[in-house]
Amino acid sequence: MKARFLLFLIFSGIICLAAFQAHSQSQATARHWFAEGSWRSNLHIKPSSTIDVIAFYQQYHRNPALWSKVLAFLNRPDLQTLDTGTYHLTEGDSAYAVISTYIPKPMDQTRFESHRKYIDVQYVMQGKEKIGIADVTKAKITEPYRADKDVAHYEAMGTYVTATPDVFFIFFPTNAHRPGIAADDHPQPVKKLVIKVRVL
Repeated sequence: MKARFLLFLIFSGIICLAAFQAHSQSQATARHWFAEGSWRSNLHIKPSSTIDVIAFYQQYHRNPALWSKVLAFLNRPDLQTLDTGTYHLTEGDSAYAVISTYIPKPMDQTRFESHRKYIDVQYVMQGKEKIGIADVTKAKITEPYRADKDVAHYEAMGTYVTATPDVFFIFFPTNAHRPGIAADDHPQPVKKLVIKVRVL
């Protein structure tokens, strides 16, 4: 009986070790792919260091053609001249872009949010704003998820970064984000692109 139990423990340990090694290898593959940068296709805007590389690697490889369209739109030479409004990147609802203008708000007038159906690619085309980022699992829900609006709201301790025209962000369902925060006491108008990408 003891021998069987010992064999069971050894076998279980081998399986756990193999799973851990496979997981570590997949993470290393994702990080190498992201750093190598072939996915950028000459995109001149830098990706934020806050991007979840593992989630991006998984989503990108489930539909590279879709993500190529998303990144191509982000790299349009006429992007800065586009009017506010909605732009469809696909025939269906797999990806669409929304360009808007607004004045960033004081922090206490903004909220953390997350989405389940869509990933957010966010890029401040003109101006600057602060964005808060937090792990959804560590955030307190203040408004439960609404499927009709694809949004839930939270309170959270987050990391805050300044979004400017030289960097873009990607927020996955696990990323609570708090955009539109004034970066200083006298905020100027922001022109912003948000590309909604269907979660696969």
